[in-house]
Amino acid sequence: MDYQTLIDTLSPDIVARLRQGIETGRWPDGQPLTPEQREHSLQAVIAWEQQHLPEDQRVGFIDKGKKAKAGVSGEGDTQQLRWADQNKDGTE
Repeated sequence: MDYQTLIDTLSPDIVARLRQGIETGRWPDGQPLTPEQREHSLQAVIAWEQQHLPEDQRVGFIDKGKKAKAGVSGEGDTQQLRWADQNKDGTE
């Protein structure tokens, strides 16, 4: 079976189990994932989501629209820090 056929045959339940294994480092039966298993599982989840989910529901999605808007907020939102030297007795 080639890689694309394998991805096509994955069900949402299997993808959820792979995702859980990636997140916890263990399979649902408690067995730990090897680094190689984690890497292959992550690649399979990303490939499956690419074909079956909208962009905003995929692993690693960052809503750049909201991030960009947050950075353009009003200039009055920032506070200026004032650094002051203190004497040994704690006074400025």
